[in-house]
Amino acid sequence: MNFNPNILHSWEGYSQRLLIKDIFAGITVGVIALPLSIAFAIASGLKPEVGIYTAIIAGFLISLLGGCRVQIGGPAGAFIIIVYGILHDYGLANLFIATSLSGLVLLLMGFLKLGTLVKHIPKTIIYGFTNGIAILIGLTQIKDFLGLSNELPSDFFGIVYEISKHLVEFNPFALGTSLTCLAFIVTWRRIKVKMGFLANVPETFLVLFFATWAVNFWNLPIETIGSRFGGIPEHLPTWTIPQFDGVNIFNLWLPVLTLAILGAIESLLCAKVADDITKTSHNSNQELLAQGITNFLLPFFGGMPATGTIARTVTSIHSGANSPIAGMVHSLTLLLIVCFLSHLAKFIPLACLSAILIYVAFHMGDWDKLLRPRQFMLVERISIYSVFVLTVICNLVIAILVGIALAWFTNWCQKKR
Repeated sequence: MNFNPNILHSWEGYSQRLLIKDIFAGITVGVIALPLSIAFAIASGLKPEVGIYTAIIAGFLISLLGGCRVQIGGPAGAFIIIVYGILHDYGLANLFIATSLSGLVLLLMGFLKLGTLVKHIPKTIIYGFTNGIAILIGLTQIKDFLGLSNELPSDFFGIVYEISKHLVEFNPFALGTSLTCLAFIVTWRRIKVKMGFLANVPETFLVLFFATWAVNFWNLPIETIGSRFGGIPEHLPTWTIPQFDGVNIFNLWLPVLTLAILGAIESLLCAKVADDITKTSHNSNQELLAQGITNFLLPFFGGMPATGTIARTVTSIHSGANSPIAGMVHSLTLLLIVCFLSHLAKFIPLACLSAILIYVAFHMGDWDKLLRPRQFMLVERISIYSVFVLTVICNLVIAILVGIALAWFTNWCQKKR
């Protein structure tokens, strides 16, 4: 397997004009990545700086080493419920172990040239687990959306029970802030095409700015990053050896496989979306190698699992990205924000971040495939709903294995006709 990053082939025909477009695209997606990275980390049960550090390191390495020309790497919504579950069941030290081991699995997949196999996972499986993860993300955000103070477990039924049990304890100020932020995001998305140059301002950044200003101006009694976490450190991520505990490493095989499989699917799906838009072609095995190296190294900087991110990649492309330079500039933008503006992050209300994530989760799902399945055969419908239900109430790896078995059965039935 040759190590052949896309950046080595991005310079033919490259010009100063394209460099300027890459720089502006990187700055734009960096601003968008800020609230998302913070929100993904908090929703996963981690400190907010973990998400930013992950976006900085993963964004740079995935662009530098990856097999896709314009992919933006970083923390992803799809990992939230999985990371939260690992953290809840095994602890932070073992989340770091699982992340590094998943990186080694991804490296092995790349060396064995399994990228082409991952790309051929049936779309029915992708529809099922994507919608299932979207439901779980939305469910985990109800706590901060309502301003509840109770801790949530990691399983679906436990989350539902805890939320229903404490529902009457909601904070009306938090709920009002969440609903206002959600309404702002939806409204801005619909009208911004008529706003001239303001149409390029990301709604997530705008709502974060206005919500932070309003909550602190009126001194509303709701939780902020500062009240829960104490703020974000104003320094760069440093190389440290994680403090591993003595848990039996073999207990982590399922979390490791879950992170590796999801990381592979998400990154290659993102690369495929980028190919469709830019009319280019990515190297799937090189992409897996880049994801593997990145995830192996992230825990040594206190980072969480990372992969390719569709929303940020598409935004970068539409903002003018032409090469991996855009992804590297996106990382440098976040780095500058951490160095000079992180002291302002402590004022960000958690209710606003929950509204952003609920909106992200809604657009992450492909609900038409779930609610109108008549376009599929009966066995394919069974596959979609089985993967969906198993993702929500059980485990992603089990859901994917069941989906693959059903897909194999579907192909066998078609050949028998």
